[in-house]
Amino acid sequence: MANNCVIGLQWGDEGKGKIVDALASAHDIVVRYCGGANAGHSVTVGPERFALHLIPSGILFEQVLCVIGTGVALDLEVLTAEIDALQARGVKVDQNLKISDRAHLVLPYHKLEDELAEQSSSGPTKLGTTKRGIGPCYSDRASRRMGIRFGQVYQPDSFREKLGQIVEQKNKIFQALYANQGLDADQIFQSVQKLAQRLRPHVVDSTALLNDALEQGRSILFEGAQGCLLDLDHGTYPYVTSSNCSALGAPAGAGVSFRALDNVIGVLKAYCTRVGEGPFPSELHDSTAEYIRERGHEYGTTTGRPRRCGWFDAVAGRYACRINAVDSLAIMLLDVLSGLDEINIVTAYRYKGRQLESFPADSEVLAQVEPVCETLPGWAEEIDHCRSISELPANAQKYLARIEQLLSRPVKIVSVGPDREATIYI
Repeated sequence: MANNCVIGLQWGDEGKGKIVDALASAHDIVVRYCGGANAGHSVTVGPERFALHLIPSGILFEQVLCVIGTGVALDLEVLTAEIDALQARGVKVDQNLKISDRAHLVLPYHKLEDELAEQSSSGPTKLGTTKRGIGPCYSDRASRRMGIRFGQVYQPDSFREKLGQIVEQKNKIFQALYANQGLDADQIFQSVQKLAQRLRPHVVDSTALLNDALEQGRSILFEGAQGCLLDLDHGTYPYVTSSNCSALGAPAGAGVSFRALDNVIGVLKAYCTRVGEGPFPSELHDSTAEYIRERGHEYGTTTGRPRRCGWFDAVAGRYACRINAVDSLAIMLLDVLSGLDEINIVTAYRYKGRQLESFPADSEVLAQVEPVCETLPGWAEEIDHCRSISELPANAQKYLARIEQLLSRPVKIVSVGPDREATIYI
């Protein structure tokens, strides 16, 4: 079995959780390699819906080993609450879950820092973060002086000493910049120790585990979080997340060679959405946006915020396919577009009278582009019952074929509803 990587090619929320769930049972291991509790992967099984934030989407299959990799920003409170919620619903979470001892911890001062910084920001410095402390955690990791790996917690004396030094520095910053009194290091230490002891049976050297598995010929499914256009280096900077959430981040975030990725599956909505601040060339501000938002239940899994909605953007899609070396596409939520008389696809951008065929790196330029759209006929029929391409309305088939043509990649999976079964495999 090949080692597959599932990534989002837009601004997140593409439906990666459903694809990982669909493919997980054919793999031995599913590993999350980036992001943190700001991610929200939804999986629907019959009448039940599972919202996963840190635990890989393969957890619903007992035989699949789920690994939280070294590149994940780890919030112990969220993780233990997620374990409790899954176990309460009869999902096994035992030795089928492993957590990297190299993963950096999201601690209370990260969340406070995130919230205070966002509250005090405006204009270009306001990013629209989820306020989950992910950015400050990754920032501390990069600084080297302030980051704390999960494995360090199990050396309580040195952990307490370092934590005290960090909290002292953070509190000085909170007081100076925000007139906030800050947090108590002892309270944080006690809370983290309690959570860490409970999670100890799950903690491993995930890099060794995954490389051993590869040498033994076991198959791995790499689960990305967020989307390529939110990638720290290759997204719409600065309106991005704080990790490399494209396929480019998978080797580093999991701790394996880039040669381990045999196949990259790019996940796209049949339209586009975005949460928070940042440029969005195909965004709609009319009744069609409301139609898509309500039919697609376009509200954040993590925050509940309404998502901005727009047409499918083939310029951004081509860019994402190229830098991720995407092999095939999964088109999600095609059923949401049923009932529209016409559907647009953005095929190019126009900037100051000049047509751009490629995706600009400058977010200020991207915010000013005018989308060049191609109009296709829509379809009236509901399609959630379709299980083959031939069952789809002719105009829906033409729409998928045009996406394939514009992105130069084959569509291999089409989702026509939230349930596992509402999926077409080509």
